[in-house]
Amino acid sequence: MRIYTMPRSDWDEQNPNKQAILTLILKHQNEVERLHKLKQYYVGQHDILGENRKNKLVCNHAKDISDTASSYFIGNPISYNGDEDISLLMDAFEQAGADEADGDNGLDLSIYGCAYEYIYPMEDSTALSVKNLSPENTFMVYDDTIEQKELFAVYYYVKKDDSDNRNPIYVATVLTDNLKWVLDIEKIPGSQSLLEEPEPHYFEQIPIVEYLNNKLAIGDFELQIPLIDAYNALMSDRITDKEQFIDSILAIYGALLGDPDAVDEDGKTAKERVKEDKLLELPKDSKAEYLTRTFDEQGVEVLKKAIEQDIHKFSHIPCMTDESFGGNVSGVAMEFKLLGMENIAKIKTRYYRKGLRKRIRLFTDWLEKSRSVNINAAGITPIFTRALPKNLLEISQIVANLWGKVSRKTLLSQIPFVDDVDAELEAVEKETEEEVRQQQVLFGLGSNTSPEELGDVDE
Repeated sequence: MRIYTMPRSDWDEQNPNKQAILTLILKHQNEVERLHKLKQYYVGQHDILGENRKNKLVCNHAKDISDTASSYFIGNPISYNGDEDISLLMDAFEQAGADEADGDNGLDLSIYGCAYEYIYPMEDSTALSVKNLSPENTFMVYDDTIEQKELFAVYYYVKKDDSDNRNPIYVATVLTDNLKWVLDIEKIPGSQSLLEEPEPHYFEQIPIVEYLNNKLAIGDFELQIPLIDAYNALMSDRITDKEQFIDSILAIYGALLGDPDAVDEDGKTAKERVKEDKLLELPKDSKAEYLTRTFDEQGVEVLKKAIEQDIHKFSHIPCMTDESFGGNVSGVAMEFKLLGMENIAKIKTRYYRKGLRKRIRLFTDWLEKSRSVNINAAGITPIFTRALPKNLLEISQIVANLWGKVSRKTLLSQIPFVDDVDAELEAVEKETEEEVRQQQVLFGLGSNTSPEELGDVDE
């Protein structure tokens, strides 16, 4: 991933330099070719479709890897813990569609290696919305200091009129700490006049959040594309070999079928008659046989499995349909099987938390401005829950063995179907109190009622 920088001294949010922004857009265009290829591989448009082959099979490991990785990483909604009441923030997240944005971001991270979201107030409302932006037309610009602080963000599209020969115009939305510019930038050398007027967005920071998949912003299947291409080629050649094996050539030794243009009383040539009747009459000293290619099915199958294993091995994303994942696998065994994917998810989590902290700041600052709600953003912790298959029997045994030795809250947090631990703990305590009350009523305990008033007791 290219990092876009410029000196802070050369940037003025009140007077943006169109030529500088154009230069950055053109640099980003060089990166777009790579990003577009990654998206094409995800949707099944692989390089083999453009090759000169009889059969072109696409075995979409790219989509399988990205879907599995993103579902495991962020398939479950992110929850949040705070030092204070954060219910209003959670309501704002729900109204803004934060969970849906997280899902879209997780998939973009897996495909492109980066993701972007735009936070803005809804039309005719003070409520916020979260919109996922494609990395193919969005980028962040940083200053050239060691800290690389954000200067501005750009998302753009190309506007071109095919009816004339004018240069294409980039319509670029430039977001700074305080302003939103919508600029028409023509692809021409030299400076361009600034005729547009900005709009304030009132966030006091850039309302676009950048997320990275890892330090180098590499997608989950990007480095495995050569292996994916090799697998596609192998399976395509396999089908071609099968077809050629079926359409074998008939070789006749010591005889002729006759004039290839001559027809019998049924109007069929000798070749057509042989194909239809499946019979061939030959002289005594002649013979016929099919010429077939040597086809090593076992060797092809070994090579197929080797390539497929390498794809999953080097991407660290296991094949979830593998027979080793079947049955009632223990929790420890499952963790070992998913160790590589878990390590990848931990890296994703570290970088995603960085973006979430900015999202939280944007929302809390906006709530303070619009509704006078003061929430400490620094005291909020995002919690990621893996979409990991659970052995419920094993978990129940562990909880039962540790009950009374470990706090109820800790034990309840280990049960996969308990979403809200605090609410569940409160429900358990209420049920316990109700059981004690019913027992007291049953046995006449804890009451000021005399035994005579309770009625006669059989001796």
